[in-house]
Amino acid sequence: MSKRLGVTQYSLYAWKRKLSKPPATADVDQAAEVRRLKAELARITEERDIPKKATAYFAKNAK
Repeated sequence: MSKRLGVTQYSLYAWKRKLSKPPATADVDQAAEVRRLKAELARITEERDIPKKATAYFAKNAK
């Protein structure tokens, strides 16, 4: 197969070895991204709820 592709057999094995191991930093990066997204979701949810709470507060005081 390596001759057909025009590369050495060593290159194929080296590529296979390199690409078969997922980088360890990918798990760390993914966990950091999940934490960031959860924090952003909490912030946006709070921003969404503030007008609802304000409306309820002013409606209660208007009566």
